[in-house]
Amino acid sequence: MTLYYYKAVTPSGETLEGQFDLASPDEVIGKLQDAGNIPLEVREADGGDSGSLFAALFKRATLREAQIVQFTQQLATLLGAGQPLDRALQILLDLPESDKARRMLERIRDQVRGGTPLSDALEAEHGSFSKLYVNMVRAGEAGGSLDETLERLGNYLERSAQLKSSVINAMIYPAFLVGMVLVSLMVLLVYVVPQFAPMFADMNVEMPLITKVVLGVGEVLQSFWWVILAAIVFGAGWLRRQMADPVARLKIDERLLRMRMVGDVIRKVETARLARTLGTLLKNGVPLLSGLAVARNVMTNSVLAESVEQAADEVKTGGGLGYALTQSKRFPKLALQMISVGEESGELDGMLMKVADTFDIEVKNTLDRLLAALVPATTIVMTVLVAFIMLAIVLPIMNIAGAVQ
Repeated sequence: MTLYYYKAVTPSGETLEGQFDLASPDEVIGKLQDAGNIPLEVREADGGDSGSLFAALFKRATLREAQIVQFTQQLATLLGAGQPLDRALQILLDLPESDKARRMLERIRDQVRGGTPLSDALEAEHGSFSKLYVNMVRAGEAGGSLDETLERLGNYLERSAQLKSSVINAMIYPAFLVGMVLVSLMVLLVYVVPQFAPMFADMNVEMPLITKVVLGVGEVLQSFWWVILAAIVFGAGWLRRQMADPVARLKIDERLLRMRMVGDVIRKVETARLARTLGTLLKNGVPLLSGLAVARNVMTNSVLAESVEQAADEVKTGGGLGYALTQSKRFPKLALQMISVGEESGELDGMLMKVADTFDIEVKNTLDRLLAALVPATTIVMTVLVAFIMLAIVLPIMNIAGAVQ
């Protein structure tokens, strides 16, 4: 027998945590499901945190995001065409390019053939499939509509991947431009500007303040680059530890939400994620409170996730979702109004999907505007900095020329 830690959601939306001394994770999952709960996490109690560096280096290979989308859509198509689940998984074994990923699908197929539900087989591949993915599949199995569930899940993943891809593609040129700016400034300050310092000293020329500042910065970068690099590494490690601490993470996320432009984008992104996740779960028959618990876990901003948890407590007492989310005053008013309309019309799931579509478009438009402004802004900053450095070099040379005349 092994001691297993578990985390689950009750039908009323409460989160349960505890330990079971059982033979396998499957038995823990079965015991939780028999009690009517939705398992979120099951692992050995003495296994520690699976997110450590060494665990990350040696964890099982996972499918890429695009492969998961393709796997989900093709599995939904095969099941919709009447193929048995194990036969459909056998057909899809040719999907992944890597041998490790193919072996992962073989393990899933073998477990399904042995009588294990697909959701449990997916959950056994720790880290390969998200909690949202596993719980969606589990809801589809319980409702007898696995093919429709996978189709909706595939559409959800595809939309999320498209938004992420559009942001990354839009960031390529600005990131390249910023990188070139930094490299150019480093070359000027570390290698070019210091070449003029001995000449200015030999000529006994009075250097302007701007020249002294630029030469000082170049000398610091040339002599203490390792200190700066160490400070950056230390700062990144400190920030990572802060993000891992729930209290510090809450403060950081609160500050981000208060930032004018950044906070607006975060609210829209998280609102779209919450609406699409919850709407997809409700369409598959998951109760509202259980859906809120799962949707809360896929949100990245801890402040907004806490607001969803508080809203779930309000819903338990009979309040509406729109009213409950309004109490936090952290979500966009348009989204809250649309949710309230969906509740009043009895079509909350469909309205949540419309909220997600609306805010996906708003996020894309906002990011497009920000990125469009970033390119000229970066060009102007680079021009000003280069002009500042060149002026620092030219002024002493002009003084030397004037003295010679």
